[in-house]
Amino acid sequence: MTDLAGLRALVVEDEGSVALLIEGMLEDLGCEIVASLATLGKALTAARTETLDFAVLDVNLDGEPVFPVAEILRARQLPFIFSTGYGRMGVPETFKDCEVLNKPYTMEDLKTTLSSMLSRRAPQGE
Repeated sequence: MTDLAGLRALVVEDEGSVALLIEGMLEDLGCEIVASLATLGKALTAARTETLDFAVLDVNLDGEPVFPVAEILRARQLPFIFSTGYGRMGVPETFKDCEVLNKPYTMEDLKTTLSSMLSRRAPQGE
């Protein structure tokens, strides 16, 4: 399993209590929260400018889809997980290869999904 300690995370979640839970789980796993944002505009800026190792993205931000943020992260070759109550059905076909965590999820679910995602994207030969 991939070691998550010290990895820099972006959390994009519009429900404050859910954001706090995700942040807490990531911190318990040893990750550093670079930013925790609730709006699409702020998330777009962070996706373009922040130094990140990965992101956890709520699919629906107060009625706005998070997919423009995912496009920026993909272009930067930064891994991300969709966090949603809609399941895989809420994720467009263009993101069919991306990890999806169905809300609610446990810290173990998050750890397993992150480890799987990050190990698949690890550079070869290292």
